[in-house]
Amino acid sequence: MTERLSAAQLAVLLRDAITRLNRRVRQTRPVGDLTATQLSALASLELAGAMTPRELADTERVRPPTMTKIVAKLEERGLVHRTPHPTDGRQVILAATPEGRAMLAQFRRAREEWLAQRLAELTADQRETLRRAAEILRDVARA
Repeated sequence: MTERLSAAQLAVLLRDAITRLNRRVRQTRPVGDLTATQLSALASLELAGAMTPRELADTERVRPPTMTKIVAKLEERGLVHRTPHPTDGRQVILAATPEGRAMLAQFRRAREEWLAQRLAELTADQRETLRRAAEILRDVARA
């Protein structure tokens, strides 16, 4: 018989498992010299479409000078480009380039392949349990 967990105990178990899985998935990436911070900034730009450097710094929760360095490295590699702000000549708009989006797709594929390999090692019942859990976690995230 399994012990019933309180909501607080389950929260601790889930948080720990999700954190460990996320950390492991993030470590799985093709050979490359982009840092996790650079990848995160690039992904934020891809998701938003375009942002000012300040908006990107706020999204990534880093100070603007730090973001300036991150963007410079991404620009150097041709992964991000700047365009003039349409209404404020002192600002620029940052966006991921096609090369930047392709690099993100490559990183995502590597992560998905790693996870698919791990899931393939599970039993059909375990995979079905995870499928149901994924639906529940998506609902929890919406709340």
